Amino acid sequence: MEHHILIGITSVIIFGVGAQWLGWRLKLPAILLLLISGIVAGPVLGLVEPDRLMGDLLTPFISVSVAIILFEGGLSLRFSELKNVGGVIGNLVSIGAVLTWILSSSFAYYIFGFGWELAVLLGAILVVTGPTVIIPLLRQVRPAGQVGSILKWEGIVIDPIGAMLAVLVFEVILSSGLSEATSLAVMSIVKTVFFGTVIGLAGAGLLYLLLKKHLLPDFLQNPVSLMVVVAVFTASDMFQHESGLWATTVMGVALANQKAARIHHIIEFKENLRLLLLSALFILLAARVELSNLLNNLNWEMLAFLIFLIFIVRPAAVYLSTIFSSLNWKEKLFLSWMAPRGVVAASISSIFAISLIQNGFAEAEQLVSIVFITIISTVAIYGLTAPWVARKLGVAKPIPKGFLIIGAHDWALDIAKAIQDVGGKVLVADSNWKNISKARKQNIDTYYGNVLSEYALEYIDLDGIGRLLSLTPNDEVNTLAAIRFSEIFGRSHVFQLPPNSKTSKEESKDVSKSLTGRTLFKEDLNFDRFSSLESQGRVIKTATLTETFTFETYKETYQNEAVPLLLVSKDNNILPFVIDNPPTPQIGDIVISLSEPDSEFPEANTPAQNQVSG
Repeated sequence: MEHHILIGITSVIIFGVGAQWLGWRLKLPAILLLLISGIVAGPVLGLVEPDRLMGDLLTPFISVSVAIILFEGGLSLRFSELKNVGGVIGNLVSIGAVLTWILSSSFAYYIFGFGWELAVLLGAILVVTGPTVIIPLLRQVRPAGQVGSILKWEGIVIDPIGAMLAVLVFEVILSSGLSEATSLAVMSIVKTVFFGTVIGLAGAGLLYLLLKKHLLPDFLQNPVSLMVVVAVFTASDMFQHESGLWATTVMGVALANQKAARIHHIIEFKENLRLLLLSALFILLAARVELSNLLNNLNWEMLAFLIFLIFIVRPAAVYLSTIFSSLNWKEKLFLSWMAPRGVVAASISSIFAISLIQNGFAEAEQLVSIVFITIISTVAIYGLTAPWVARKLGVAKPIPKGFLIIGAHDWALDIAKAIQDVGGKVLVADSNWKNISKARKQNIDTYYGNVLSEYALEYIDLDGIGRLLSLTPNDEVNTLAAIRFSEIFGRSHVFQLPPNSKTSKEESKDVSKSLTGRTLFKEDLNFDRFSSLESQGRVIKTATLTETFTFETYKETYQNEAVPLLLVSKDNNILPFVIDNPPTPQIGDIVISLSEPDSEFPEANTPAQNQVSG
């Protein structure tokens, strides 16, 4: 028994995290691979048997995990995004949700032959989309303009609304009499919104005070925040069943929109926790599906239902919700092509099916299979096609390849100009007005101010910017900038100069390498050394690699005359030379280097031939 449980837990972790990694590696929707992995680990191989593995803990674990995921999603919502699209979002989670419910229920009734009770419940379950599927797809697609904010808000807010709707239908099904059902429905909605909002705001207020008043040491802030989220969910659920999801979402949104207490570290912790919970949830839920039921429902009826859901229900809901909005037809069309179902639909259907079967609804077993096929199909269809659709409609941003350069002194501007000359995008930031004026005279985009200030990120236009070069003379500033922007660009895309203290006596004063960005150029090419070489006449030059002038030839010929700084690859990507894992130059690439003024290189291609998209 113990070995079986151990194998089950290990399989959940390996299949879950492995699917996430494989999704990242293959650039596929991770949730699609998670569902397939869960089916393989459960019904196919028999390694994971969720009911035997977790017993009575399975349902509470699913509920609490979804609550934490929705709280993390709420932390990403900013009221400032509602300025132009608040009306559209409100319509999608109200008018759009009701229309989706009605149409889905009607199609389920006629296509599957369900009774009205199960058809209406299935329609309510399929109202939800959810942050577990929407946010990963948005990161992959990178939609431009208002579309990204609309989909993010809709995906997060619709989950607790859809869950409330499904619970409401479920309770009405089990009630007796129309008057009792109507009264129950009205009271359930009022109690869910009231208790969820009050308790969610109370939890946010408590955590805000603890952080603002510094009543928690750093090592306890993440555990206490997790404790408060779970407590809020449980307390709200005790007052009104399934109101906890609304409460945790409200709590996340409230914390995200206050400015006094710092929550960046909590957001990072919750993102990591969400990844683990999401992996475990989908493996466990998919492993519970009966393979025979799943295969039995792969028929023409299911195909017809999916076609109605994708090509009629979603477009109708979007059109009705955006009819008076400022969105153009391309944005509306893309919104119509983004409605994958996620973990809330899977968890609700799994939980309700058991109770419905016990109450005489034998067809409820089919409900779970239909929901899972819908999740797998919509995630696959939208996930695999959304990037292509977004590009064709012109609503996707290109992958950000531009550089934010911190420091606008002379040789930093030379590097910035060299990046611009090969078609790259660059933004230079400095708190010295004289340096900024020099940059602007050279037609280089600038930000005047301290990038480490509290509100800098609200004013810096990072559109098209995906990498950091921190080139200031202050090692601590370079490190702090690397730490801050690693949250935005990722750790592999933040670069800084080697520290200035490199003598044996001073090396112990260097900032810990675990806190720094990736080290640029060469170990000894710190700010002082770079400035010294520049004062001796070194200049920034470019060289094109050819069959007769390879990178090996370049290094051998100009070993003491040129230091490679940046590589412009043939696929229009600019990569800094770094100490760890430097880029491998190929024939046709361009090398930007710090060189002697009389060094003769083959001429680089013109910017028109090497446009590097921002």
